[in-house]
Amino acid sequence: MTDTRIDVVQGDITEQEVDAIVNAANNHLWMGAGVAGAIVRRGGRGIENEAVRQGPINVSQAVVTGGGTLPAKHVIHAAVMGQNLQTDGDTIRQTTINALKLAEKQALRSVAFPALGTGVGGFSIDECARIMVQAVRERSGTPASLPVVCFVLFDAAAYAAFKQAASL
Repeated sequence: MTDTRIDVVQGDITEQEVDAIVNAANNHLWMGAGVAGAIVRRGGRGIENEAVRQGPINVSQAVVTGGGTLPAKHVIHAAVMGQNLQTDGDTIRQTTINALKLAEKQALRSVAFPALGTGVGGFSIDECARIMVQAVRERSGTPASLPVVCFVLFDAAAYAAFKQAASL
């Protein structure tokens, strides 16, 4: 059993040297703006093509693709919203857990998450941080749990919210 180390960094998720980064996806897995757009710009359009071939999926489910030219070898596309582009706390929690389970199933050792649902989904960053950190802690210590989960936040406010949640 592994206790998961939680890291919180401010930066660009597409630059992280981890086994996988998580994309805050819609259930059709199209990649538009925000984190998804940054992933495509840095890693290549092939990531989106591979994801779309696996969709649509149910909201809160996740699929994995290659990482293209990203430092991360994989992208986990976590469907935190449907076509209405709305989400809620329960969905964010379940999506986080399902992304972790998929990473564990792939035998990955490190994964980087953005703040799910806070961009186009409009969910509160403080509440998102609390929910996501708690979901990681729930999975920690299970036989397949990941050694490292990193939350990578682009702006100072999001970084501060996740840093606070991780310190509780």
